[in-house]
Amino acid sequence: MAYFQELPNILYPSLLPSRNKVESKVIVKNLFKRSKLRTDLDQAITAFNYYNIKDDMRPDMVAQELYDNPELDWVVLTSSNITNIRNEWPLSHNDLQEYMLEKYGSEANIAKVHHHETIEIIDQYSRLVMPGSLEVDSDFSFNFVGSVVSSSGSLIKLDLGGTSLSKINPVKAITNYQYEAKINDEKRRIRVLKSEYLSAFISEHREIMSYDKSSDYI
Repeated sequence: MAYFQELPNILYPSLLPSRNKVESKVIVKNLFKRSKLRTDLDQAITAFNYYNIKDDMRPDMVAQELYDNPELDWVVLTSSNITNIRNEWPLSHNDLQEYMLEKYGSEANIAKVHHHETIEIIDQYSRLVMPGSLEVDSDFSFNFVGSVVSSSGSLIKLDLGGTSLSKINPVKAITNYQYEAKINDEKRRIRVLKSEYLSAFISEHREIMSYDKSSDYI
């Protein structure tokens, strides 16, 4: 059951050179009509699972794994609210490399700094002092009373006891490669409809896609 088979037909003025009169029409698919999940189903947490897309996986491969039918790839995309697969589906490792080369021009540019982010800071009781991944200037500094217990590229631990004022630069550089890879990885986690809701969704989808002899009829 491929997605295009589900699209409704409409009569469209023929542009074929073989037409014999101006009023000639051909049957075409209405590519602009689409369905979406019902609001109550869309907001029902129990109706969905989260799925992590592996490298090189296409929507039809996900549909085969989840629903045993590769032609239900459109269900995978609809339940994740993906309308532009080119921009919203994760690229494979090789495609991501090609994309970055095209965008940044060279390997040297890919390795350049895109921006700077904060490093997460916690105190001696593991309480959050400053969240990580906040975009800041490279010279951003943090003043505190106490001392540094440990420091790495991902976590800084402070002892906030004492009386001496200290200053640190809890900043790390994020390269163009890291920036693009993070965006791509975030696309890997999608929401998918549970198989027990599949029949109900397809039935409602077909009802939405069908035209009645009314103002909707073309």
